[in-house]
Amino acid sequence: MRDRVFFSYRLIAVCSFAIAAWAAPAAAQTISGQARVAQVTTFSALGAPTTTVVGDTGTLADSSDVRQASQITASIPDVLTCGTMHAVTIGWSDQVASETSLSDLALTVAGTTIGADFVMSRAAAVLGAAGGGKVAIEGLSINGLPIAVTGATNQVVLIPGGRVVINEQQSTTSNALHVVIDGVADVIVGSATAGIQ
Repeated sequence: MRDRVFFSYRLIAVCSFAIAAWAAPAAAQTISGQARVAQVTTFSALGAPTTTVVGDTGTLADSSDVRQASQITASIPDVLTCGTMHAVTIGWSDQVASETSLSDLALTVAGTTIGADFVMSRAAAVLGAAGGGKVAIEGLSINGLPIAVTGATNQVVLIPGGRVVINEQQSTTSNALHVVIDGVADVIVGSATAGIQ
């Protein structure tokens, strides 16, 4: 009888451990989701970098969170203006989706002007699968010259003192435009992040 009781306790202990081990990955699940219409960082020889953000959803708190930011117009003085802008990020138990969009972009960085009729960026991640991003840009121009958006990942256009990266794809982030003027400014327009593990 004593052996049966001891065996029962061992069986319960083993089953409890197996259930805890099986449930552990679900408890350890992490998500990341955020959308930003624009982020402008400028560098000064006299001080630390200054960063200004418009249309930021903030980061998802958990897998049932929804965050959004919308405005009719937005601006960063002397750098950026845009029309209707929207940013949203949504979490579910098994996926995350983020999107930003804006119209009538007018951006001036270190004497270079960049314009676009429409900019959109999307990122999505599904548990157990590779995530992905997508970008749409219409009417892109740099210093008044039209730029053909090829759809290729990380398309680079050189500008005085730096570069514009179109359709920048990182591990969990999709940036529509990333403008870098070395030592002067770093500007991201249309950034969507989605990750789940």
